[in-house]
Amino acid sequence: MMNQQKKRIGMSDTTLLLTITVIVFFAMYIGAIVILGEGFRKPQQFCNILNNQAALIIGAVGMSTVMITGGIDISIGGVIALVSMSCAVYLDFGGGSVAVAILIALAIGVAFGLVQGYLVAYLGIQPFIVSLAGMFFARGMTTIVHTEPFNVENEAFKALKNFRIYLPGLGSYTKKGKFVNAYVEIGVIVALLVVLLFFLLLRYTRLGRNFYAVGGNQVSALMLGINVRKTRFLAHLLCSTLAGLAGFVYFLHVGSGSPSHASGLEMNAIASSIIGGTMLTGGVGNVIGTLFGVLSLATIQNIVSSAGLDEAWWTGITVAAMLCVFLVVQSVVMSRKKAQGAQ
Repeated sequence: MMNQQKKRIGMSDTTLLLTITVIVFFAMYIGAIVILGEGFRKPQQFCNILNNQAALIIGAVGMSTVMITGGIDISIGGVIALVSMSCAVYLDFGGGSVAVAILIALAIGVAFGLVQGYLVAYLGIQPFIVSLAGMFFARGMTTIVHTEPFNVENEAFKALKNFRIYLPGLGSYTKKGKFVNAYVEIGVIVALLVVLLFFLLLRYTRLGRNFYAVGGNQVSALMLGINVRKTRFLAHLLCSTLAGLAGFVYFLHVGSGSPSHASGLEMNAIASSIIGGTMLTGGVGNVIGTLFGVLSLATIQNIVSSAGLDEAWWTGITVAAMLCVFLVVQSVVMSRKKAQGAQ
């Protein structure tokens, strides 16, 4: 009975935070349409947000998964950069195939996940320290693979990069009266499939329930017979594997390799997860909320830019303000949860 009550409380918290995130996103976007005008009315504007943020969506889903267990992984930006550079060198200098490049990307992600997951779960080292070391290692390895940025000229890769999925009935008219369909890139489809897959994983599978249980209270999870070490290990493995996949999607979007790629992406992933309702303390979160967290973050950046505030600090200030608001909301939810738990 007590476990069922805690489960209902956790689901209620997740639903509440998700609802707040969705409302904030739609309020911002509708406000942008009304105040800033035509640019935000075009369907392609929204599609461009998805195109530009596909890799972040995948990385943020992995981040949310590991945060639900009470952990964190700040190495994903470095892993994405390493994947991007490795695939670029393989395709451009090695004359390789796209299929093998995808396998390389996933292999890099899995390798980081195995090492970091073992250090966190089985050796008990703090996730922040482990993933910090992973971030430095990945960034260093990126420079070792190749020191200079360059564009990939592999024909098969360029054909895949330039492939567009047009959305029937959605689009806008040019000044000459020609209707142009809105489109998304392949990476967007991959990102949305990842969100759907992990939503089902977290909500309907035993492993997903174990993630929430471990993040909520490890001692209680042990008493319920959950293998806490294995669960934390799998969370980090999944997060890094998604970082490898995100690396290839990022590479597919930019079409180049560079040591500076994905700089700060791990911070954006954490911010998106928090805005999406994933709590830093663990046990509460939803990847649908994470998706809307990414969209909210990108929308506020576009609003700031469209308002003529192009200086980088304005974006930082607005994102910081948004994070503070959502952290306050989470604090209220935590206080409510403790009060209900004490009854």
